[in-house]
Amino acid sequence: MIDHPILRTLAYRDYGLYTAGNGISLIGMWVQRVALGWLTWELTHSATWLGIVAFADLFPSVLIGLIGGVAADRLDRTLVILVCQSLSMLLAVALGVLTLSGAISVEMVVAMTFANGMVVGFNQPSRLALAPRLVPRDRITTAVAINSMVFNTARFVGPAMAGLVIVWSDLGWAFIVNAATYLCLLSALLVIRGRNPSIGRDDGMPRARRGLLADIGEGMAYAARDRGLGPVLLLHLVTAISVRAVVELLPGFADRVFGGGADTLAIMTSVTGAGAIVGGWLLAGRRRQGGLVPIVLVSSAIVALSVLAVAVSGSLWVALPALGLYGASMVAAGVGTQTIVQLAVSPEMRGRVLSLHGIIFRGGPAIGALAMGAAGDAVGLRPPVAIGCAVALAMVAFIWMRRHAISAAVDRTD
Repeated sequence: MIDHPILRTLAYRDYGLYTAGNGISLIGMWVQRVALGWLTWELTHSATWLGIVAFADLFPSVLIGLIGGVAADRLDRTLVILVCQSLSMLLAVALGVLTLSGAISVEMVVAMTFANGMVVGFNQPSRLALAPRLVPRDRITTAVAINSMVFNTARFVGPAMAGLVIVWSDLGWAFIVNAATYLCLLSALLVIRGRNPSIGRDDGMPRARRGLLADIGEGMAYAARDRGLGPVLLLHLVTAISVRAVVELLPGFADRVFGGGADTLAIMTSVTGAGAIVGGWLLAGRRRQGGLVPIVLVSSAIVALSVLAVAVSGSLWVALPALGLYGASMVAAGVGTQTIVQLAVSPEMRGRVLSLHGIIFRGGPAIGALAMGAAGDAVGLRPPVAIGCAVALAMVAFIWMRRHAISAAVDRTD
């Protein structure tokens, strides 16, 4: 008898198929992310360039994410995902060919990373909004947590694969591996779409066509004036900028702070992913949907404290457990935040509000990595990261004093 929430949720056929294809694709994505960071470091040995590449990868979501949110509320989400994943696959192939041929430069890396960031930023609201169509409402928390577990299992497996490719082969093959894994998700989506052509649309999705800017403005106003969603998204924004950027700066920490190479970077990233799997497992096993605001607040505080430990420690053996704790608490905060948004938002606003979540998730670390990377070249990586932790803790304390009113607002639909 299937009685665990995770197994019960994966038993839904379309969701199980999507999760399998998505998991393989995400492993490839993490292979590429680690390889991209190490390629940038090999080309430049500059924390500033690491920040620029991270900015080019993540910040495009800010530019196009809101448009992607409108698309997720207007168009068939599975079709949007299919087109975007195909474009990302072609970009990965191009990056691999250029690297293998020796023609790659850091400027090319930035340009191609920016292009892929635009594709991912447009795609993300549709991917986030698809999950409620694949499972019943009472399984959304578990589905979001499983998605996070899959993402972070890939964070564990992908860097290990990247380390093997980088050490035993040519760096360019990491990008080819990523391109091949896209085929798994594309195949899964085609099967799901063929079995249920309407799966990519909510019944409440708007049929009338208004102006793009009017739709974007309506979604932003809806999130800002909601007494629950507004503060939760504000906390999400501050922590994304101030502490989550440490992941994009790990190549610099691996080399400058801990005196390691690509193998050290892979270990640090994998430990973070292992912790994140634990955090996702704990959230996936929850039996109720409400009561998430305290979890988000406590987890956000632990995120900041664990990053602070990485920043002030000169020992890899201290940093590794801290990164594991960071991974677990980061997932708990992220899953809690996304679940709150999924449950509290009205169906006709789902894509646009989730686009704000996606913009913060990707754009926040881009801003933080760019600022901290530039500061890191001037004063070292540790001081700017430590300052970011202090800012995050101050915001957690500010929101904590209002937690009861926020909880009452976001739990109203539980």
